[in-house]
Amino acid sequence: MTVALSDEARAIEAVLTVAVEPVAPGILGELLELPADQVEAFCDELVRSCEEGRRGFVVVRVAGGYRMQSHPDLAPYVERFANVGVSSRLSAAALETLAIVAYRQPVSRTQIASLRGVNVDGVVRLLEHRGYIAPVGRADGPGQAVLYGTTDAFLERLGLDRLDQLPPVEDLLPDAERLTELEERLRSGADGGDA
Repeated sequence: MTVALSDEARAIEAVLTVAVEPVAPGILGELLELPADQVEAFCDELVRSCEEGRRGFVVVRVAGGYRMQSHPDLAPYVERFANVGVSSRLSAAALETLAIVAYRQPVSRTQIASLRGVNVDGVVRLLEHRGYIAPVGRADGPGQAVLYGTTDAFLERLGLDRLDQLPPVEDLLPDAERLTELEERLRSGADGGDA
């Protein structure tokens, strides 16, 4: 038997249904004229209701606020609907650049280019156009280069609430044994041996 939602949880559901971006608890509190901790309790009620009712959507906390999104187990259907004829995948170059910005921010184009070893102007423009990075300030010193950081859209796309939820960079790198193995394979290939 499904339990009816409180009027406050229903109001939150209505707001989240029309919201384009995650809605912060403070804004929901202002709308409902309630303190943020009470809003959190009503959001939890809404989350439970979606889970218990096996709805096609879930309410999640992401990028500092709440939003409704399709249930993860229905992703194949939603992807088919949303991606008909559209390619939204990022290239390897764009992903590398985005990772550098995420882990080193704030960072300038020159710093990104020196880490990647190639010109990154086009990739930075693409990431900025897609809303994953944005200027966050200017560097001290000559030229005062623009410094970039990630955006809430980046957090939202990854399903994170805060940057400190990114996995430690060390977890993403191969261990010393694997690096030695790769180096040996590269040397043997350069010496004319089997790769």
